Amino acid sequence: MAVPGKKATKQFSSSTISKGSDEDLKIYCQPCDRDGPRLPAHGYCVNCSEHLCETCFTVHRRHTLSRHHTLLDKSSMPQTLSPLSQRPSDNFTKPCPKHNIEMIKFYCHDHKALLCSVCVTLEHTASSCNVDYIPDISGQIIKSEEYQSVLNEIDDITKKCSKTLKDIKKKNDESNKSLTDVMTDIMKFRTKINQRLDELERQVWEAAKAIQEDNNKHLTKVETVCGDVSKSMKLSSDAIKHLNTPSQANDLFIELKNAEKMMKDNAQRVSKLSKFNIKEYIFEQNESIADFLDKEKSIGTLKSKTFNPALKSRQCSLTDKICIKTSQDTSSNACWITGITNLTPNILIITEYHNVAVKMVDISRKSVLAQHCFDSQPWDVTSVSENELAVTFPGNRSIQFICVSGNNLKKKQAIKVDGLCWGISYQEDKMVVSLSNPAKVQILAINGTVLHTIEDENIFKRPDNIATCDNGIYISDCGMKTITKLNWQCEVKGEYVCTVDPRGLTMSEDWTVFVCYPDNKTIGEISDDCNEGQVVVDDKQLKPWAVHWSDETSSLYTSTQSSSEDDNFIKIFKLSK
Repeated sequence: MAVPGKKATKQFSSSTISKGSDEDLKIYCQPCDRDGPRLPAHGYCVNCSEHLCETCFTVHRRHTLSRHHTLLDKSSMPQTLSPLSQRPSDNFTKPCPKHNIEMIKFYCHDHKALLCSVCVTLEHTASSCNVDYIPDISGQIIKSEEYQSVLNEIDDITKKCSKTLKDIKKKNDESNKSLTDVMTDIMKFRTKINQRLDELERQVWEAAKAIQEDNNKHLTKVETVCGDVSKSMKLSSDAIKHLNTPSQANDLFIELKNAEKMMKDNAQRVSKLSKFNIKEYIFEQNESIADFLDKEKSIGTLKSKTFNPALKSRQCSLTDKICIKTSQDTSSNACWITGITNLTPNILIITEYHNVAVKMVDISRKSVLAQHCFDSQPWDVTSVSENELAVTFPGNRSIQFICVSGNNLKKKQAIKVDGLCWGISYQEDKMVVSLSNPAKVQILAINGTVLHTIEDENIFKRPDNIATCDNGIYISDCGMKTITKLNWQCEVKGEYVCTVDPRGLTMSEDWTVFVCYPDNKTIGEISDDCNEGQVVVDDKQLKPWAVHWSDETSSLYTSTQSSSEDDNFIKIFKLSK
């Protein structure tokens, strides 16, 4: 039905112009042509490939997203219509998660974010961000490297999820079998004692059953998470494949970007599952219980099996190195990297003493993404969560928390400690720090509350770097030339005596400890019980100081402290498992 005062819009081919009338010989404004009225073209935008009327031409110059486009006036513009049919459809269907009534239409390359018009206006302006209109770039995504990379990574995560579930099931079966053996041993021992021990026996049974229940809870959680991840990966993969057509490029682009975020989240979820520590158990009977039954409080204890196989021979090779020297560095000296940790499998965080900075390093790009300078030298760093770090500052006697937002490092709260704090490691809501003046090691709650302290000059003279796992705490001490193992009650459980000063420490998920020996230019490997050690990296061009192990890549990331240009690099060594 015609609308009074407005002519019905005529439909024309996007690639040709009919010559049946004078009107048909004219070029009309293409944005206005979509919803009328028809207006003669006044100019042309090269970037948008569209003819514009006088009003659209003026607005195009002023709008934030188009003011830098190349515009041609009426005398210079093309005299035929541009082939708009070759451009992806701009019918958007995905709502913005922040502004529900707005559709996603833009993409910010700086923040890797999908945006609506409100997001662009309020948070991602042209002066601060590199923003593109999705139809301008979505056509490039069809069968692109990114398209194939996303599908490959989805497949990799799905395979890793399946392997993790299989491994956890195997450990769960072995653990439950060991607990069955424990119960058998309890029964054998129980026949030697009288009815008075019934209550004590039940206590051990209940402890064993509690561990079984905990094991099964872990297994259920792994099954649930792996099922959810596999399902979401399959749905995402199917959606991506279904949308891989030019007409659905916008939705494909959005789906790919959403898939990338989902992949990162799912990869972290699956990675966390592999760290579940399901142990096997044996029953240790109390030999003195027969003679001192009235004095004993326990029939025995449940103890996890400790396996300390001989250290196996490893092959090592230098695979790459990354320069971390930047234009923001203030020191003319070579860099001194004193701490290294992973934020994600592809992102390293380092503390750089000479330039008083914390730096974020992209491993795949081999570049420094962000750098934050301080007024005091940082020493060591540990990852507290996927976007938060804790850094020690000996000069300030403080631990500074840092938030990672995009490619930015932002200071958060700081907590004071009662000494010069050096090494730091985070494990399950607890931080372990080494301090001097006086020499000691402390376990802190995340708010800084001291939970345990060990201060003994016969154990520590200059405690330095720390590595932790649920099995214990490992501290290098260059004053004692030792690696000391503590349990989480700060009791000494092992000691490895070094021939030279030990420095940087790191651990693998199978509880192997790696330690830097700068004086003899090697990196050593120490068994979980601190009874054995061997050299795994021997590089005369390396004077290793800080080190970090990545289970995902089976690689050691290490720095050197030789007062030469080599200090400006992180070296990456691949080790055989």
